[in-house]
Amino acid sequence: MRSMLFVPGDSPRKFDKARTGPADALILDLEDSVAPDRKDEARGLVRAMLDGERGSQRLFVRANALDTDRTLADLAAVMPARPDGIVLPKADGPEAVAAVAAWLDGIEAALGLSVGSTRIVAIATETAASVFGLGRYGGASPRLEGLMWGAEDLSASLGATENGDAAGFHSPYRLARDLCLMAAAAAGVAAIDTVWTRIEDVDGLAAEARAARRDGFSAKAVIHPKHVEAVNAAFTPGAAEIAWAERIVAAFAADGALGVLRIDGKMIDKPHLRAAEKVLAAAGR
Repeated sequence: MRSMLFVPGDSPRKFDKARTGPADALILDLEDSVAPDRKDEARGLVRAMLDGERGSQRLFVRANALDTDRTLADLAAVMPARPDGIVLPKADGPEAVAAVAAWLDGIEAALGLSVGSTRIVAIATETAASVFGLGRYGGASPRLEGLMWGAEDLSASLGATENGDAAGFHSPYRLARDLCLMAAAAAGVAAIDTVWTRIEDVDGLAAEARAARRDGFSAKAVIHPKHVEAVNAAFTPGAAEIAWAERIVAAFAADGALGVLRIDGKMIDKPHLRAAEKVLAAAGR
């Protein structure tokens, strides 16, 4: 999964367009992209979207945050249509994931679904408090599939006048990004980069996506369909990278007793093997 495209939950038209596009996953949004007076209606629309013909895309639903008292009703409304996962905004720590996981246990059991089948992606940096819980997500729930970082809501939480400029994110947001990346690695889940908000600057988006993959992110959230192809390209291993990974895997397979190999004059050890295996997995090899 390389790209996760947000789709407003009250717009079947945008959903119909998105599901024919190249995004690996869609996030049907019940939160920020839906006006307060349309949130109840959006639940029904999202369920209808999920009930339609399924393609190869994974379908997630972003519920409203726990502090709105709407989360459980969101889950009850959409779970009969079997979304692949729930995106939990403004997660302040593993306790938030555990709470949603417990609700999903009960709902899946009541619906006759396989308990544990619905995954959770937590947006884990949208409040100042959330940053202090990032190191504790390991073991939060077997449902946890990824941690996403977000800058827009964090700006509001901090009372900032802006979160970045043409040169990139300012210091507090780079900190949140990097800690989220490390937290995901520590928890053994996917690290998902935040959205790019400059709609027309696709070159800037591509550069940011490449930097995210370079640093260890495995996917990027997207807010506009025109951004998806650039993100997919950035997170798809190239031919040279695949060939290098195959050489490393083959070399260790030929003599698995060795902990260190020499290839093209470079020392290659088990961390390189793990990195090579991730490259091949990303390439579908």
